[in-house]
Amino acid sequence: MTDDPARALSQETGARRKAGVEAMFDRIARRYDLLNHVLSGGTDILWRRRAVRELALKPGGLYLDLAAGTGDYAFTMLKREEACRVVALDLSQGMLSHMETKARDKGLGAKVLLVRGDAERLPLADASVDGVAIGYGIRNFPDKRQALLECGRVLKPGGRLAILELAGIPNPALRWLFGLYFRLVLPVVGRLVSGDSMAYTYLPASVERFPARGEFLDWMREAGLADARCVELSFGISSLFLGTRNQPQPSSTR
Repeated sequence: MTDDPARALSQETGARRKAGVEAMFDRIARRYDLLNHVLSGGTDILWRRRAVRELALKPGGLYLDLAAGTGDYAFTMLKREEACRVVALDLSQGMLSHMETKARDKGLGAKVLLVRGDAERLPLADASVDGVAIGYGIRNFPDKRQALLECGRVLKPGGRLAILELAGIPNPALRWLFGLYFRLVLPVVGRLVSGDSMAYTYLPASVERFPARGEFLDWMREAGLADARCVELSFGISSLFLGTRNQPQPSSTR
């Protein structure tokens, strides 16, 4: 084990990982949006819009924002398609409480159902949602493979999954530069703005432990997601994983 608490949390599994992540996000909920925009130079907004376009939202559709945080992904969906509805699920009550305030201020409270829950045991029926979005949250799940299986279970046939994540930069030179930024700049800025000395040291540690793209895409296919693929955004600084729930096979006739 390591003496670094952030790295130690990134290596935890099961209930201990969930409890640590929940407590961490509860602490930084009020400053989370500001830090996202500052640390990404505002490009997180553009990445999120791209992901939402891939969901092909439809009027009357029901969508799941998984690891919803403070709701930016859900609000981007509702801005693009006003006639859809969103279930926003997160493990952190602090994040959901902040999202509730934002939804009320935006007049969107009636279109967003807030649920505190576990991504590995979704409280939703089979084939009940038209799309699933995960924005920079899946690397925090102890069992990412199980979470993807749950996404496949709740998606309707033809429903789409769009996952934004920091999955490691493919280009070696750019990866080295961002490694310096992650280790030297991000923790300092994160601590100054959020007052939390651990959360933004945990972020690069969790990125380091994210599975290889090919392995993650295999897990998506195992979950019944056809056409699983990864689109690199901003030279791979952010990755967009996409897939579509398989259509049921027609019954054979004799």
